[in-house]
Amino acid sequence: MAESWELRGTVLIACNCDYGCPCNFNALPTQGKCEGTWTWHVDEGRYGDVALDDLSFTVAVDWPGAIHEGNGTALILLDEQADQGQREAIRTLVSGDAGGPWGVLAWTWPTVHGPEPVRYELEMAGLNSRVKAGDAFELELEPIRNPVTGAEVHPGAVLPEGIVFKRGDFGASKAFRVNDGVRFEHPGKYTAVAPFEYAGP
Repeated sequence: MAESWELRGTVLIACNCDYGCPCNFNALPTQGKCEGTWTWHVDEGRYGDVALDDLSFTVAVDWPGAIHEGNGTALILLDEQADQGQREAIRTLVSGDAGGPWGVLAWTWPTVHGPEPVRYELEMAGLNSRVKAGDAFELELEPIRNPVTGAEVHPGAVLPEGIVFKRGDFGASKAFRVNDGVRFEHPGKYTAVAPFEYAGP
């Protein structure tokens, strides 16, 4: 029998697409391929009897085309503060074997580096959030600005069928780079911040 699990927290998303990201609307990626990341920070969570409160983990993937075409290469990072049981729980979740969004997505990255334990520096502040995970990953969000006036604008989306989130706020990447196993850098592109709540099986 699969372990029951539940997670609640905030996810930070970034990729190489233009603001809004066509994936959110079942369209093809802006550049014809996807280079993107998700970082989940768990406010409250458990996998079976293993508590996952206040832990973070990241999946960064370089896909040669659209996500649904597969053949991606992933880097998986997790909080070095996690003990062995917590690391195994996160590894199982991200593998897709326990369902959740990873159950839909994990097959698209057959090549995996990690999970690697790293030190997380995390500041959750909506569209001004930032995360640094060791030397491997850095993301700093900022609001999108009107190109004429420079004023902040605050778009978002409601996605009832969304896999990773149901309602999110869209921003821009002030800094965005991955440099371990997969390598890319895309400042000035799509970001999102959203609450998440998952459970399984």
